[in-house]
Amino acid sequence: MSERAIVHMDLDTFFVSCERLMDSRLVGKPVLIGGTSDRGVVASCSYEARTFGVHSAMPMRMAKQLCPEAIVLRGNSGIYTKYSEAVTEVIQESVPLYEKTSIDEFYIDLTGMDRFLVAISWQQNCDSAL
Repeated sequence: MSERAIVHMDLDTFFVSCERLMDSRLVGKPVLIGGTSDRGVVASCSYEARTFGVHSAMPMRMAKQLCPEAIVLRGNSGIYTKYSEAVTEVIQESVPLYEKTSIDEFYIDLTGMDRFLVAISWQQNCDSAL
C-alpha cells in the first residue's frame, strides 16, 4: 500500500477576505475581525494588521493599541458560511476525499492524484511546446 498524501488546507485570513469581497475599500488596509469591545478577542486580522504585531486570539484592546488605525469589524457568520460553502463545493468537485474540520479548514486526501497531476503537467508542457 502506498503512503497517504494528505494536505492540510487552512484558509488564512478567511474572514478578512470575505469582508473584502463585500467591501473593496478594505483592501490594503489593516482589518481586525472579532469582538468590538475592549474585552473582545481578534478572530482574524489582515496581513496589514499583522505587521504591527496583531494576531488571532489577541485581546482586541491590545490589538487596537498596536494598530490604532485598524478597521474593526464585528464579522458576519452568515457571509462566512456562504463563502465557506462555495470553497467546499470547489474542493468537493476537485478531489476524491476530503474532510472539513471548520469553516475555513480542510484535510484533503490526494493519495493517487500524483498520476493525474503528472498527466496535466505533461499535457501543459506539450501544449506550450507547440
